Amino acid sequence: MRVTAPNTGPFTGAGTNTYLLGERELMVVDPGPDDAAHRDALIAAIAGRPVTHILVTHTHRDHVDGLAKLVRAVGGETVGEGPYRDSRVLRPGETNPFAKASDTGFHPDTLLGDGGRVANADVTVTAIATPGHTANHLAFTVGDDLLSGDHVMGWSTTVIAPPDGSMADYITSLDRLIARPHARYLPGHGDVIAEPQRAVAAMKSHRLMRERAIVDRLQKGDRTIVAIVEALYVGLDARLKGAAGLSVLAHLEKLEGDRKVASEGFGTEASWSLV
Repeated sequence: MRVTAPNTGPFTGAGTNTYLLGERELMVVDPGPDDAAHRDALIAAIAGRPVTHILVTHTHRDHVDGLAKLVRAVGGETVGEGPYRDSRVLRPGETNPFAKASDTGFHPDTLLGDGGRVANADVTVTAIATPGHTANHLAFTVGDDLLSGDHVMGWSTTVIAPPDGSMADYITSLDRLIARPHARYLPGHGDVIAEPQRAVAAMKSHRLMRERAIVDRLQKGDRTIVAIVEALYVGLDARLKGAAGLSVLAHLEKLEGDRKVASEGFGTEASWSLV
């Protein structure tokens, strides 16, 4: 069962999806925001059945802020990859612009790594490490389905915002999922993805196309992220320009790791050039 929180917005779409797995005994995946209406809807859907586990795909607040109150209401062992961490070491003077968007105090009862499993009387779930959107992101397989969290969403492309996320890690994680024959994805935002391999291949193609476009802008003389965003994101909602800049930064950091570009300074204020 899917219960969608009423936290609509430019980064959440129709809201954060919480999933209930099982019939007699339940697992909850991503309790969502600290919203009384959403919590009441979850408690009504749980309908007094025992909750054995509450699984967390990652620690952005729209997925975990409701955790503590839900645990008090229905119980359940909390499960996740681990506490929040940046995807790379911060550079001198650098701050993480997404730090407040994450619950840095989350410590799961059970740490679950790649390939790890949890089970109850009704369902067995296997974790797949999918870093990229965040360093501690997990997807969960249940039968032929994949609970994809924010790694693959059903309404928009995923925000990759260094140092919170890593584009290099994200592309690697997409490749891992392409190789797996899941029938459907159940995303953290948006509707069911019925042809997931095709969708993931298209997402990877889009990211690599964006990377080539950024290289083209550098070849044409652009040196700043602001200039690249203005050239590539024509007509973009002003509320999303900051996210677009962070996405460009993620691509540039990947290219820098590939030794194709170099920077003077760091972050969105850096000057970039081809090697």
